[in-house]
Amino acid sequence: MEFSAQEIAHILQGTIEGNAGVRIGNFSKIEDGKPGTITFLANPKYTPYIYDTKASIALVNDDFQAEKTLPETLTLIRVPNAYAALAQLLRLAESLQQPRKQGIESPVFISPTAQVPAENVYIGAFAYIGENVQIGENTAIYPQVYLGDNVKVGANTILYPGVKVYAGCEIGDRCIIHAGAVIGSDGFGFAKEGDAFKKIPQLGNVIIEDDVEIGANTTIDRAVMESTRIGRGVKLDNLIQIAHNVEIGENTGMAAQVGIAGSSKIGKNCIVGGQVG
Repeated sequence: MEFSAQEIAHILQGTIEGNAGVRIGNFSKIEDGKPGTITFLANPKYTPYIYDTKASIALVNDDFQAEKTLPETLTLIRVPNAYAALAQLLRLAESLQQPRKQGIESPVFISPTAQVPAENVYIGAFAYIGENVQIGENTAIYPQVYLGDNVKVGANTILYPGVKVYAGCEIGDRCIIHAGAVIGSDGFGFAKEGDAFKKIPQLGNVIIEDDVEIGANTTIDRAVMESTRIGRGVKLDNLIQIAHNVEIGENTGMAAQVGIAGSSKIGKNCIVGGQVG
């Protein structure tokens, strides 16, 4: 599907410099720009590429000042934040290319006590929906997802294939949980009695607040008592381990292979780099 520079500028509330009628049908990196694509410049270290790019449109920050002549074929769209504007366009492109799935496929198991919307829901084949599960409107449950008894999943949330949510855990609205993630597995709790380890029952749950995204094969352990809590807007990469009774504050981001020990507390708006433990 193609868009003109004029249409894109209208969507982004940006300002055009160049040919408002030029049309694009795809995205490209600025160093590999191709005719008929849109690129962006947000990181100053990529600035040299804008003077040679073959892309037809470039998103740039409002304060961008060209130090050399730009290609005649390049149209600029100035926006307050080029990276955020790109993300907005990518979300639009995704929605056009991948329409949201609807309906309940077969075979699935849905407990008679589960509360599942009659419309505007997707439940993929081989999903398991346990007793007293609650699922919100416009939520997508992909194939082979397991929702244990008394799980709550909010509205407009996506659980990708193979996600496992143990009993009693809660997931908020507009969350995205990627394939293979495990929510609510037992924390690593054992008491030494003589030479043997005796398991400490993990009786709490996991609460994931609204607008959280959790990467593939990330594991979040349930609490011993009360809740392991993931705050609103948290973004977790792939292959992260969150132990029992951890609390992560709002809008914190963690890169891959981070490990957080039991009962740790992470504040709001933190950034945790890859493999930090």
